[in-house]
Formats: sequence, structure tokens, C-alpha cells
Amino acid sequence: MSKGSKFLISFFTPLILTLLFVFSVISWAENDDITAEEIIEHIRYLASDQLQGRKAGTEGCEKAAEYIAFHFKKAGLIPLGGDGTYFQNFSFTSGVKLGDSNSMTVDIGERKLDLQVGKDFLPISFSSDGELRGGLVFAGYGISSKQLNYDDYAGIDVKDKIVLVLRYTPEGNNRKSPFYKYASLRYKAINAGEKGAKGIIFTTPLSQKEEEGLGGIRFDGSFTDSGVHAIILKREIAQEVLKTAGKDMKTLEQKLGDKKPSSFIIPETEAQIRTELIREKSPTANVVGYIEGSDQSLKGQVIIIGAHYDHIGLGDGVSRGDDKTDKNKVHNGADDNASGIAGLIELAEYFSNQRASLKRSLLFIAFSAEELGLLGSSYYVKHPKAPLVNTVAMINMDMIGRLRDDKLTVFGAGSSPEWKPLLESFNSNLGLAVQTKDSGFATSDQTVFYANDIPVLHFFTGVHEDYHAPDDDWQKINSEGEKKILLLISDLIGELNETSTKIAFSKAKEEERAPSQFNVYVGTIPDYSEEAEGVTLMGVKEGSPADKAGLKGRDTIVEFGGKSINNIYDYVYALGEAEAEVPTEIVILREGKRIKLNIIPGSRKDKIN
Repeated sequence: MSKGSKFLISFFTPLILTLLFVFSVISWAENDDITAEEIIEHIRYLASDQLQGRKAGTEGCEKAAEYIAFHFKKAGLIPLGGDGTYFQNFSFTSGVKLGDSNSMTVDIGERKLDLQVGKDFLPISFSSDGELRGGLVFAGYGISSKQLNYDDYAGIDVKDKIVLVLRYTPEGNNRKSPFYKYASLRYKAINAGEKGAKGIIFTTPLSQKEEEGLGGIRFDGSFTDSGVHAIILKREIAQEVLKTAGKDMKTLEQKLGDKKPSSFIIPETEAQIRTELIREKSPTANVVGYIEGSDQSLKGQVIIIGAHYDHIGLGDGVSRGDDKTDKNKVHNGADDNASGIAGLIELAEYFSNQRASLKRSLLFIAFSAEELGLLGSSYYVKHPKAPLVNTVAMINMDMIGRLRDDKLTVFGAGSSPEWKPLLESFNSNLGLAVQTKDSGFATSDQTVFYANDIPVLHFFTGVHEDYHAPDDDWQKINSEGEKKILLLISDLIGELNETSTKIAFSKAKEEERAPSQFNVYVGTIPDYSEEAEGVTLMGVKEGSPADKAGLKGRDTIVEFGGKSINNIYDYVYALGEAEAEVPTEIVILREGKRIKLNIIPGSRKDKIN
């Protein structure tokens, strides 16, 4: 293709997409039925490169929100956002940047090294702020593991010291190594803090390529720091520090590669570190529209129909693409979850034209920041537009665009004894191969409603090779298949609307899943939207060790197995060291009171602990 052709395409593509948007609105105004053609046109716009993967807090995500709001307005939905709009605005922690006060000096005997931030050293995104001074201790790879019978801190006192550790593991960067789960820099920082260190300095071993710019400040999505000062130091400076002790990095690496810890105090050295990191906030919004029911006694009750509209932008460290270059490509998210939003718009238009016959009210919500930990739906539940006690049910659509062999999975079928008979009844004419899953805790937005004792269903056509990869494009959508799913959902909602009594809620029997990275199973569901010290729970699984120990939703875990829990990472690492069937003390905060409980972790069963 010529350069001139490429220019014309790049120039006219946004205009063409906009015209498609406008013309489709004109044609849909006269067509109130759910159609495959309308489904695919919605997805073509939402999953276009123009929206740049719809990452929460970006311009592309805002464009998607505006598109949804436009269609809600066209369908005549009542806006329930702020200031008479459809937008329920909220903000979230989206990144970390350097403040003005970042400095480091290292005293080596009589010499003083004044180091430059960004060139010689760089704070890690989870570093504590402030200033510290301390002697240096080399602590190998900074790993302590009872399971692997390996401890870089054995026989050495690091209290109030600053530890210098190597990145990666004794087996390098091998993802299949049993050491790999200890390679995380945050784990190593937490471990250093548990051993009494005030700070940790990371450096890259000779066996690995040192990253340019020291890797930059990579935000790991946590709201809290690690509890210690943490920086990464240029390798040549670290080597110079090690020479003070008569050591060289190559020899140390070789010894550590034999799984023989080799930690030591570095004599006549002291570091002074000052760090300041600023956590950035980004705005985003749920898009909320409402159709009021016509029955005076029932219109105060609402049925929520939801789907998330955000995706992962350019991959941003969570891409599952095989090629490393995929990490910088637009991840359009046609199935995940433009397909769900297309369904949401279609159902809004469909029911808007039946508003006269609706007894209960319908609340349509397009959630933002689902990919970041169900942030949008969590925000809605904490700031509901209709009382949660009046919410009859929540229907969620997440990845409904890749129906294959008519196979449809429906999660949450155990959240009401009435769901399975209803699904079977309304599917009889559609012929879908419906597989039901009892748990309401599948990892999508219905989870937060189920945790609040609301019957839920999550419709899902399955994971595929393009999940969270750049090739999840509109051309691969089965729009006819999605239409069948929407017909099933519309019939189901119609039935919920007609009945004089609310559908009953029940706790679902939890199903075992494939083994995960955890050694144990406890059955807690963390609330990732909480910016608090500790790990606040959204809920606990019925019959799980957590349930049997007496844990409840809204409890905040602050200790587990004698380890302080400041954030989700602390909790994950504590679980990694726990043993199945061994009673473990857990400390929680409940309504401001500190409570000690005993939990007996089960054997490894589930991905959500």
C-alpha cells in the first residue's frame, strides 16, 4: 500500500466511524427489534482503533461513555447520573509519578557518591515516602521460603538496615521455576520489612539484561505502599558497593545459583535515601439510565441490567498476546466487552418501546473500571441510585459475542432457586446449550451485587485465544449468536417484571475449580475498590474455611499467620506461606473493633482466595 493511501485511510477513518455512528442512529430510530445488524454496528464503533482500547480514565473510554449515553437518550431512558446527566462520576488511583524530593547518596569508606534520580537510581512505585539512613546488607535475592527450604535472611540481622538484593531468583527469570512466585519486587520489599529492614535496594544481576531507564515507575495497581523505602539502583554502582566487601556479583550469582544463600554485612557503607511519590487520580464514570415501571405498587423495585464498557487500552502489562510487540498494540476488546455493551443498548431500546407494559422499573448501567477490580460496580453499590433492598435482580453481560456451537455459560444460577427453571423454560425455543454455574462470585460486575444478597446472573460465551489480546476484533463476533442470547435475557427480564413477588435469594453452593498459585484455599472475596490499610472483604464463599471461621463481608483483614496485612499483596504472600489444615490466626477489623479468629485453610481449590 502506498504512503498516500495510508495517509488517506488514517485521515478519513475517524470521519467514517463517526458517520457510521450517525447513520446507524438514524436507521435504528425506526427499528425497535433486537437485530444482529445493530449489534455488530455497536461493536464496530466501540471496538474501533479510534477508542484506543477504552482503558478507564482515557479519552477513548470517555468516547465510549458518550456513545452509550447518546443511545440511552435516544431510547428515552431517564438519566440518573450527576447534574441531570447519565454519568455517575467517580475517580480511581491510576498511576504514580515522582515528586520533587527524591535523592540518594552512598558513603563508601571516605568516598561519597551523590546519585542522580532517573539515571543512577529510581524509586519503586510502592516505596514509602520520606527519608532514611542506614548501613547496607547484601541479602541475595531477598527470598524466604519454608517450602523451598531457602532463606536469604538466615543467620543475618537486618533490623533498621537497608538491604541490597538482586532481582529475579536463583533460577533466573524462569516462569516455571518454583522460585518464580518469589520474584516480585513487592514481595521482596514486604519480606525485607518483615525481617526488620527499613529500606530495600534492588539491582539487576549480571545474568540478566539491565533495563534502560531502570524500567521506569511501574504502577502495580495497589492503593498502599509496601511499608519500606524501595529503590532500584544501577548495576555498576551496586557492583562498586559490593567491592567494598571484597565481593563480586558474578561469584555471588554462581553461589546463589546453587541455592546456597550468601548474605553479609557490607562494611563501611551507608546510604541516605529520600523518596517522594505522588499517586495520581483519574476520573471516569458509570453510565446510568432508567425506565420507570407503570405499576404503582411495584415501580419502586428495580431490575438492573449491566455490562462493563472499559477494556485494557494498549495492554498495559496485562496483555495475553504472544508477541512482545502486542503489548503496545490497541486491544479493542470486541468481545470483552463491547459485546456486552451492544447487548445493553439493544435491551434498553427494546424495553423502552414496551415501557407502558412494564410493572417494575429497569435500571441500565454501563460500568467503568471493571478491568481494574470491579471499581465501577463497587462504586455503584456504595452509591446506589435505587435502594439495594429494592433491587430485584442483577443481570450481567460480559463477553457474550463469541457463541460457538450454541454453548452458553450462565454464572449465578445458584443465587436463586428460581433461576434454573426459568432459564430452561425460556431456552426451550432457542435451543442454546446452556451450562449453569451456581457461584455468583465469577470475576465480573455481578459479584458485588451477589455479595449484597441480590440474585444475579452473568451471561458468558467463554474464554478464547483472543482474550485480553490485540486480536479481539469485531470481525470475530457472532452477532446472530448474541441476538439469541439477548432474546433469552429479554424473556427472562420480562418474567421478572411480571411476577407479583420478588425472586428469592439463596447462597450458592461453591464449585471447585482448577488449582491456582495459592497453596491453600480460604474462600475470601477481596474488595479491590477499598483504599484502606488491610484487605477489606466483599464477601466470603458459602461453606468455605473463611465462612466457618466467622469472617463476613466488610471485615478488614489486618493480620494473617502473624504477618501484617496492609494490602492485597501482603495477603497473597501470606497465603502463599500458609499450610492446608493447619490452624492459623487471622486478625480482622469489624465495625472498628479488632477481633482475633482462627481459620483452618483448606487444600488448594480455587482461584479466588
